[in-house]
Parts: sequence; C-alpha cells; structure tokens
Amino acid sequence: MTAKVRRLAGSLGAEVTGVDLDGASPASILELLTEHQVLFFPGQEMSVDQHVAFGRQFGEIQGHPHLENPFTDNEFLLELAASTGGIAEEWHSDISFAEHPALFSILKMVECPEYGGDTVWASTYAAYESLSPALQDLCDGLTALHDAHPHGRPDKMWIHPVVRVHPATGRKGLFVNEHFTRRIVELSAVESDALLGVLLDAVAQPGHAVRYSWTAGTIAMWDNRCTQHRVLNDFDGQRTIQRVTVMGDIVNGAGEQRWKPRVRNARGDKTRLDRQLIAHLDSLAKPKV
Repeated sequence: MTAKVRRLAGSLGAEVTGVDLDGASPASILELLTEHQVLFFPGQEMSVDQHVAFGRQFGEIQGHPHLENPFTDNEFLLELAASTGGIAEEWHSDISFAEHPALFSILKMVECPEYGGDTVWASTYAAYESLSPALQDLCDGLTALHDAHPHGRPDKMWIHPVVRVHPATGRKGLFVNEHFTRRIVELSAVESDALLGVLLDAVAQPGHAVRYSWTAGTIAMWDNRCTQHRVLNDFDGQRTIQRVTVMGDIVNGAGEQRWKPRVRNARGDKTRLDRQLIAHLDSLAKPKV
C-alpha cells in the first residue's frame, strides 16, 4: 500500500494519508493495524454500501445487538448522532459482554462539531505492561464478568479472562473495561472493586493513550483485542458517526484459571453483591436443550 504513515503517540495510533480505502489491500491494512492498534484515514469518501463492503473484507459483520438504528436502512451499519455530548464517554472495548466480542470496529465521522468530541484510545498492552510482575501474575489467572447493562440488557453477559493474549502479536493486554465489566469472578465483591479500580486506572493513564481530533470524512479502524476507547463529552453541535463492526473474536486467556468463583451462598445482606454472578454461573451449569 503506497501511503504516508504518521505515528501519533508513543503507545498507539497512526494517521494514514495517500490511500483510497475503497480498493486498498486488506492485508496491508491489517499489517499496519497490528503495528499501530488504531488507524485514522482522513479525507475518505465512502458511501454506506462501500463502508459495509470494506468491513466484510475483515470478517463477519453484524449490526449492534441491542441499540436501534433508525437513521439508515442498512442493518449492518450503526449510526449514532448527538448534539450535546454524552455518547460512549466511558472506557470500553466494543461488545465485550458477548461470548465472541468485536474484532475490529470501523467508524466514519460523518459530521463533527467545530471543536470538542475527540475520541481517545488506550493500549491495553501498555496498561498490562505497566503493572508490577506480581500483579501481572495474579491477573493472569483471573476472569471477569461483563454485561450489557449500559444498553438496558444486564441479562446479556459473559465471563472472559482478565488478561488476554493477542493471537497475532503474542502480547498480553488487560481485558476489563469501565463500561461493561462488573466483577472479578474469583474475588469477593469488595476485593473485586479494589482490583478493578487499579486496573481501570492503568488503562486510563495518559501515557497509554492517543487522542484524535476529527474532521468529517475521516475513517478510523481499531483492534478491540488490544485497545479501549472513549468519547470526550465536551461538545455542542452535531456529531454523527457511522460504524461497521467486525465480529467473531475468540478471547484466549494468558494463564490457567487457578481459583474457583468467590460467591456467598449463605443468607445475609451481602449476598446481594453476588446474585448476578451466581445467576450467570447457574445458567452456564444448566444443560443446553
């Protein structure tokens, strides 16, 4: 791919110019994405159909499992519009509450305000590598419960490793996020809150991030297996995005699960802190009909 690649931050992120994505080599894009984790392609003129076709080159695409899409008639594209902020302002990787989360997300900025509404991505490699070896070893053997409560579907949940290994690079990264992760399974609820606070703080460190200021027509593509992102809620004015999501991720943990789930089965007030986890574990134990 003949293009100019400009690195944007120390941990992740590159802006790519001089390439038309409608016709670009998927293999070349994946090579760049593996290196930089999130890519930005300004000045692209891509229709909805071209956007969807572009996404299909990287795997199976699906519409959002919970959010309605009243703006377009294409079931494979999600469009979100806002004029006063408040969209996706918590750190997250897309659809981590599913058994097979999103592999890649491909977002087109259709319309953006004059200022504000930037998006920030964090490298979960960098977050994991910033932890002490002792804490890394502990986290390698833990799992976490994710759910879709922010979408009004707390019943949709799955348990994933706290630390995952990227299949292309072999690097370890944290796989817990502020938006969808509810609980460390092998710890008590109080212990879980404390550890999640440490891990989420590691993700949010400025040195692990890249911040991007949008222009209309920019396409961003990121790898959900090694990044998280959030939108800054600091804008007034129309901000419209269209997103295609490549699904089918298989989450591979960094180590063997060493401990059993930590839940209270006895009666008492604190059992309320374990009810969601107990219900999910019970559902997994039931034979499938």
